[in-house]
Amino acid sequence: MALNSIGLVEVSSIAVGFLAEDAMLKAASVSLLVARTICSGKYLIAVGGDVASVQASVEAGVKVCAGSLIEKRTIVQVHESVFPAISMAVDLAPERIKALGFIETFSASSIIDVADAAAKSAEITLFRIHLAMAIGGKGFVLMTGDVASVEAAVAAGCALAAEEGILVGRGVIAAPSPELFQEYI
Repeated sequence: MALNSIGLVEVSSIAVGFLAEDAMLKAASVSLLVARTICSGKYLIAVGGDVASVQASVEAGVKVCAGSLIEKRTIVQVHESVFPAISMAVDLAPERIKALGFIETFSASSIIDVADAAAKSAEITLFRIHLAMAIGGKGFVLMTGDVASVEAAVAAGCALAAEEGILVGRGVIAAPSPELFQEYI
């Protein structure tokens, strides 16, 4: 199965979330990336696969949401570095860390779009995409690379987030303290 697109459904009911997850997985050949409760008693489902399968999966999930839908999103032709960053399976070599970039959004699903835009705009390494757990339903992305590349990537991601009105915060730290990476390396 080609993993080049991501579909997300966020609902206000955990019970409806389970129904939507089941419908999404039965509707098309997709891989489950994330399915879990998130802050404020909501439920988030993210699936990956080819464009047509992801679109069919999201639409099937939306059909069972009956007034509980908060957001649906399909992101096509996702940059390959997004998938390991979602699962937090990225190893960082300390010598590669020249700068730390971060973007925070009000929406968990929007941070994947933001991370994708950042990765497509500059030569950076996405190493964490955090979806809503213990942060009030928000999302954030962490990236590293040389200072100019990280600045360009953060600018690109922030432009998309600002366009949607969901940008919370951002920053770039040149030569970050190694302690900032202790739980990631």
